[in-house]
Amino acid sequence: MNQLKLTRKKFFVINVVISLFVIVPFLPVNASTIFLPSIQEEHIHFVAFDSSPREQFSNNVSLESIKCSDGLQIIMKKSNGMPACVKPTTYAILIERGWGIHVLPDYTSEDNNSEIFTTGQYKVKANSVNYFEKANGYLVQPDDDGNFPGIIMIHEFWGLNENIKDMAEMLASHGYVVLAVDLYDGQVAATSDEARQLMGSFEQQQYTDNMNSAVAYLEENFEPQLIGSIGWCFGGGQSLRLALNNEDMDATVIYYGQLVTDKEELSKISWPVLGIFAALDQGIPPEKVKEFESSLDELEIQNEIHIYPDVNHAFANPSGDRYAPEAAKDAWEKTLAFFDANL
Repeated sequence: MNQLKLTRKKFFVINVVISLFVIVPFLPVNASTIFLPSIQEEHIHFVAFDSSPREQFSNNVSLESIKCSDGLQIIMKKSNGMPACVKPTTYAILIERGWGIHVLPDYTSEDNNSEIFTTGQYKVKANSVNYFEKANGYLVQPDDDGNFPGIIMIHEFWGLNENIKDMAEMLASHGYVVLAVDLYDGQVAATSDEARQLMGSFEQQQYTDNMNSAVAYLEENFEPQLIGSIGWCFGGGQSLRLALNNEDMDATVIYYGQLVTDKEELSKISWPVLGIFAALDQGIPPEKVKEFESSLDELEIQNEIHIYPDVNHAFANPSGDRYAPEAAKDAWEKTLAFFDANL
């Protein structure tokens, strides 16, 4: 009798499992949610206007054009590129934990910052150099005799594209040997999804080893007395990572990059830090920036932190519709003054 009951239970479980496999694929997409440990499910939604982000995406709506309901913001899941609409309070958590990444307008090489930035006093020369395994960086230096400070420049999540090369030339004209690193082994993205795939192809340790090799390359070939770093977006976070993993640095510039606020980690830094951030950035919100600034202050690390009002993440990139020329120009002038004072 007991054996018969056990057989019936097994039969019931099998029927339930089969039913789930049959029913779940036909559930409305609007009813689906994402499971993320320690984050309440009601904060993450696949609900947007007349159709969900997933439905819009499947109908060939570009990521940056997907519409969310009022009060929600589009984010892209890092593992598979699927769009989701989330509450602002959740957006920063998902970015920080590496679950999601920003959705930005597709990159175009038609625009650059050369029209609004002032060129320095030096003519420059540039060439490609192999400094780490398969990585070829863009090296720009003053076409002049003399010893110049070195700067490691770190690209956005697009990769080492023309905009970053233009910025390397612009910075070098002010009297610096600039090595724009390539963290993607020569690959460049044109869309947020392509950038997501490239980011997922490498581990953080590879990025760190790459940047440390770039520092060593400058030290061995140019013997600069001082070395700084600068990066935007993904590269801004990597600029901070470099500071936490290389004691030879002398100045760090972060443009709206992912932050570390742990004081034990930040205590590794013993040089000035410049931070450029956007008030409308929900991935790196002002509250997080202020927490970062507070940690630096408590550790007595010299810092300049600027949060620009009415601008969003990537406001200094001329290739997208978030570009804010006046804020970008002011931030660049602050960057030049910072490097001039500390390198």
